[in-house]
Amino acid sequence: MKGEKSVVKGNIGRALKEARGTQTQLQLSIEENVSRETISAYENGRAKLPPDISRSIVGKKDDPWLAMAVRHEYTRTGPVRLEGKKVDLHRSSTKEKLLEELEEAKSFLEKCCMSNHLSFIPSFDRQDLEETLVQLVDVITGIEHFLAVVCEEAEISYLGIWQKHYNKLIARGYVNQEQIIEGQA
Repeated sequence: MKGEKSVVKGNIGRALKEARGTQTQLQLSIEENVSRETISAYENGRAKLPPDISRSIVGKKDDPWLAMAVRHEYTRTGPVRLEGKKVDLHRSSTKEKLLEELEEAKSFLEKCCMSNHLSFIPSFDRQDLEETLVQLVDVITGIEHFLAVVCEEAEISYLGIWQKHYNKLIARGYVNQEQIIEGQA
């Protein structure tokens, strides 16, 4: 249908096309040392975007939506870009939705008993625990969308925000520099 966004086999193809912007498939193919037909195949879902090419393009384009699509493509976890009829990706809407999700998750988390060993929890407590985890995943989705919308609109580097986060983790001794792939810390 005209005006509707849909991509077969996930959203990585459209995300790649959007990240390309005004750059042609040929220009991107030269940059990535692949054929133009290969770029077309990635965008149309006829071929999987290899990890090395996806890392390269994400690094060059600094596009949060592409990063989100790539993560989901390879792990089948993490948020997918929300595009349903009821979605409003205006910065104010994403902020309000994120605050709502944070409150819901906080409420569930506060009720969740974590003092007992989790392998021995009764089934009704297990259901509550699973619902708490779902609420936390809702928060992750809200955070990722808020980050993407704000970084895109304010022209703030999405990768730069992540690098600052990684640098903070390294400085606090939570991770080793070697854990951060190609880290600049």
